[in-house]
Amino acid sequence: MQAIEITKPGGPDVLALTTRAMPVAGPLDVVIKVAYAGVNRPDALQRAGAYAPPSTASDLPGLEASGEIIAVGSGVSQWAVGDQVCALLPGGGYAEFVATPAAHCLRVPDGMSLKLAACLPETYFTVWSNVFMRGALQAGEKFLVHGGSSGIGTTAIQLARAFGARVFATAGSGEKCDICRDLGAEIAINYNTQDFVEVLRAQGGADLILDMVGGTYIPRNIKTLADDGRLVQIAFLAGPKVEMNFAQIMTRRLTLTGSTLRPQSDIAKTRIAEELADKVWPLLDAGTIAPVMDSEFPLKDAATAHARIESSGHIGKIVLKVG
Repeated sequence: MQAIEITKPGGPDVLALTTRAMPVAGPLDVVIKVAYAGVNRPDALQRAGAYAPPSTASDLPGLEASGEIIAVGSGVSQWAVGDQVCALLPGGGYAEFVATPAAHCLRVPDGMSLKLAACLPETYFTVWSNVFMRGALQAGEKFLVHGGSSGIGTTAIQLARAFGARVFATAGSGEKCDICRDLGAEIAINYNTQDFVEVLRAQGGADLILDMVGGTYIPRNIKTLADDGRLVQIAFLAGPKVEMNFAQIMTRRLTLTGSTLRPQSDIAKTRIAEELADKVWPLLDAGTIAPVMDSEFPLKDAATAHARIESSGHIGKIVLKVG
């Protein structure tokens, strides 16, 4: 099969088309003929040498895909050859075929194309597990998401709004702020011209913040939280280290937590998939929420797709057309 490999750690130009052996389904796996593969920031981090795949995973990038099942393991009963699915992957999505645990597959929502379905797994697993399972967002609470126009951000805005939260978002331009408001943000904050701390404090503070920036945002997030508020960290685009006075965490009863998706156990990911199927997929079926699409590139142009996501000029999701 054809695939995109990381020839060495570096910039987008280290991605190259190659030929690899076909994956084989383990007892609890399926093999998918990939139609589209999602492009995500963890892929770019892996390419740069900053996010090594687990020892049991493919070294090929790609953490989500959509397509048709062509093989099932001996222990798989919930899927059959010919089923169309989207799936969270341990790696290997930038290829014509990929193997993944059957329990990490989800059906393509009613009426949704395979291109849009490829945009779902990585962002929806991440947002649901961090905002709702870990962050325990409740209806009526004030929720702030940074990077509101990103794949994570556009997903978080829609899900939080659908489950009754008051949603606030930061973004880097007027156009991106407009998108956030269109998706359901009550207030969209241009971080180049406004201080999100002041905006949220005027609203009484945020009950929950989802942050992927880190760095100097960490102490600012702490100031932004209401008493008993929660900060969930999912990435550190501006760095993981900062000097901060932790006394306010005790006096204001704040909770700081976070997670990364890829290193979690298959059982943990299965639990997330089950909750998504039960609580979120009906909203996708009904068209209440939907992925936001930025752009599509052919598999051979994966380097261009990586340059696009690292430019931060994108709004929503980027995919590779494979099949």
